[in-house]
Amino acid sequence: MKQPLTLFTVDVESYYDKEYSLSKLSVENYLNNVQFEVIGLAIKKNDEPTEWFSGPHDEIKAWLEEFDFSNAAIVMHNAVFDYAILNWVFGVRPKLVIDTLSMARAVHGTEVGGSLKALAIHYDIGAKGTEVLNALGKRRVDFSEEELEAYAGYCINDVDLTYKLFTLLAPRFNRTEIKLIDMTMRMFAEPALLLDTAVLEESLKEIKFKKLQALQDCGVAKEELMSNNKFAEALVNLGVDPPMKTSPTTGKPTFAFAKKDEDLLALLEHPDIRVQTIVASRLQVKETLEETKTQRLIEVAERTGGRLPVGLKYYGAEVSGRWSAGGDGGALQLQNVARESKIKNAIIAPAGYKIVGLDLSNIEVRVNLYIAGQQDQLDIIVQGLDMYRDFGSKVFGVAYDDITKAQRFISKTAVLGLGFGAGHKVLHKAINLGAKTFGFEVDVDEKEAKRIVDLYREINFKVKEAWYDGEKVLDAVIRNQYYDYKPGFLSLPVHGKGGIQLPSGMFIKYHNLAKAKDEEGKTEWVYEGRRGMKRRIYGPKILQNCTQSVARCVMGEAMARINEVYPIRLTVHDSCYVVVKEDEAQEAFEFMERELSATPIWAPGLPLASEGAIGSNLKEAG
Repeated sequence: MKQPLTLFTVDVESYYDKEYSLSKLSVENYLNNVQFEVIGLAIKKNDEPTEWFSGPHDEIKAWLEEFDFSNAAIVMHNAVFDYAILNWVFGVRPKLVIDTLSMARAVHGTEVGGSLKALAIHYDIGAKGTEVLNALGKRRVDFSEEELEAYAGYCINDVDLTYKLFTLLAPRFNRTEIKLIDMTMRMFAEPALLLDTAVLEESLKEIKFKKLQALQDCGVAKEELMSNNKFAEALVNLGVDPPMKTSPTTGKPTFAFAKKDEDLLALLEHPDIRVQTIVASRLQVKETLEETKTQRLIEVAERTGGRLPVGLKYYGAEVSGRWSAGGDGGALQLQNVARESKIKNAIIAPAGYKIVGLDLSNIEVRVNLYIAGQQDQLDIIVQGLDMYRDFGSKVFGVAYDDITKAQRFISKTAVLGLGFGAGHKVLHKAINLGAKTFGFEVDVDEKEAKRIVDLYREINFKVKEAWYDGEKVLDAVIRNQYYDYKPGFLSLPVHGKGGIQLPSGMFIKYHNLAKAKDEEGKTEWVYEGRRGMKRRIYGPKILQNCTQSVARCVMGEAMARINEVYPIRLTVHDSCYVVVKEDEAQEAFEFMERELSATPIWAPGLPLASEGAIGSNLKEAG
């Protein structure tokens, strides 16, 4: 019989000053800095009185060894910080790591805030102390006995508040979600992936050379390319009117100089080679993301001895709850690394190990159809047919086997985008932009795009009906009434302002939902997102939010099962990666494939599939 886990609630206090703090540095950078010093820490065992200890690191380590963490769950607020300290500095590794900050974000979204102070006020569990406002720039030896005693009281109070918060939040979380929190914290604090600095440095040289070459090719100063006004002037001097667009934030005209702006990309085919060159150079010089990320990863490798701590936020995405970047100010953000990026070549397995990566195949399309109850389209998937080819055969009036790559691309773009209410103008832009990116010769004007949209909606009529059901969800939220949102095969009950309940037990929430007038005086629904931003919401968007959230539930359950056998070291979108010994790689692959393809008990009939690879680096495995 398994012994119940011993619960330890922990808080660590460390040195900081004006420039050296978590507000200035990433967690990884802060912890690996020569200035790092633990002042002291407090521990609460179960509901017993909280203990405090302060001293040199070796003495703290000796004190921690008096506790038995072998069958323990450790609770912390912002565990990505505190647990990294416990593990990296003191060698503490419990059976379970729980983060109340992650729990609060999942439960409250944008409503309350994540600080312990804000949550303590919200739950009325006591006041957060202010005893250490004078700790700025002080080493442990700089504190008087009285000051250190005050510091102890402050830290003990934080532990007690964290413990109370945990007892209030824990009933809202099932076993799977707790495991996923633990998994997320360990991806950062127990890194298994490595960084190949030689590959990163070579890539950085290549990026810088291409930028320099771009500048030389067009004969225009870098300042002219970087400045919107000067770049516009340079275009005018070449006889070209600068492309314009309406700003989505101000509603005023602005330059269409973003790398995805279609009118700017069109200038790459301008008859004047000088225009082509200056636009290509602008895009090249402005593309700093790859360079910045590469440089930061080199710096991370230098500080960690080549390890890659993966900083992700559990339940990070605003509505869907998917994992999002966190903990390193974007340096370790792997969610938006391009397929062709050499960064993926630089993320490697240790010697004698392999990276095994798999992802859920077109999960959002499948879940979208399932929620809507579009059984005929689900049957196409069950039969093992390619849904993009199938739709393409209807769009172009050709046999399934005769669909060309370009036709399949158009069909795929439509299937992936139209399930959430996109219109013909959006589809037209997406097709043409994607075609340029992937090198397809396509000729789809807005009239043809509209025909594709109309055909999609005719075939997927249940999906279209689900959009209108979404309006009923909004009515239920604003009226604070119960409504069973079940357009198809999955029930997603709406608990008024409490939000839409997901199979995981979590909720989709629309904070401060209200009706408002748009610029044309039409009524629309808006809610308050992060940082107080007003977000527009409507029927198709409801279905999209539910689809992405349910897809996360599917992925989360599978990942929790996989993690029990093979610890997951990274997740990106609908993919997950493990690091295993070479001779275990194939077995791990087959196990992950089975788990990711297993239909959840709450979604009978939902067809799932997965695909992936085994490799020595992330590129090969992904």
